Amino acid sequence: MNPLALLQALRPHQWVKNVFVLAAVVFAYADTTRAHPEDLADVRRAVWAFLAFCLGASSIYLLNDVLDVESDRAHPTKRNRPIAAGRVPVPIALATSALCVFGALALGWLAGDRGWAVVSVVGGYIALNFTYSVWLKHFVLIDAFCIATGFLLRVHAGGLAAHAEVSHWLLLCTLFLALFLALCKRRAEIELLGEERGNHRANLREYTVGFLDQLVTVLAAVTIVNYTMYTVADETVEKFRSTNLVWSVPFVVFGIARYMFLVQTSRGGGNPTRILLGGDLMFALNALLWSAVVAGALFLR
Repeated sequence: MNPLALLQALRPHQWVKNVFVLAAVVFAYADTTRAHPEDLADVRRAVWAFLAFCLGASSIYLLNDVLDVESDRAHPTKRNRPIAAGRVPVPIALATSALCVFGALALGWLAGDRGWAVVSVVGGYIALNFTYSVWLKHFVLIDAFCIATGFLLRVHAGGLAAHAEVSHWLLLCTLFLALFLALCKRRAEIELLGEERGNHRANLREYTVGFLDQLVTVLAAVTIVNYTMYTVADETVEKFRSTNLVWSVPFVVFGIARYMFLVQTSRGGGNPTRILLGGDLMFALNALLWSAVVAGALFLR
């Protein structure tokens, strides 16, 4: 077996999703009302938590690909995945998945100095996604909410690791954005698979393009409104001693609009990770500009 095939099966490109773990520590260090530690212990623990979620996610990717191996072989793009293509044997995939679980829990222990706090969240994330892979992904809407809950757990674990309070604004933005992306992915799958979509996953027969477009539009709107309200809230201005965060709003609006455009024109919008990592140059540049504006607003005062 080619070790590169096993590495590909771990889907390291998907680890970018775990930057949500680091959100709490970034905003905590920009918070002028918070007492800062004298060392980088909070950052170090947040990085351990980030790595824990990377291994935890990879364990589930391997398990999910084993469970879906037959349906993936009939899928126009997923058939190229290492397990479906036969480049990674199923026993090796399952053994590696188990090792990733143990590694994730060990890193979760390193991420916290509050006993089992971070380990419990990492374990809860793995348990949720295991249940999702074997059962919950077959239920309409529940599948999307499971994905969104995974992102909320990432944020919560990052807050525990960094001793940072996670604001309700961050939780709401994470929830709405994660649901938006999950339902966009379902729409892209329907467009790609057409009438054969039920052969890949039964609940895709129950989703319709019209239903998904309505929900995606609502979630896009509430995400933008929630983020905008956060940037101008009195508590935000007080924390960061700056009103400049509001200048990041246009980039959020453009990013969401661009992503909806990619989904509805079947240009690869079903995979947010690949889009962010250069699959769409305009989207990637907008994300970089948003990051630069946010960093300037938080740290250049």
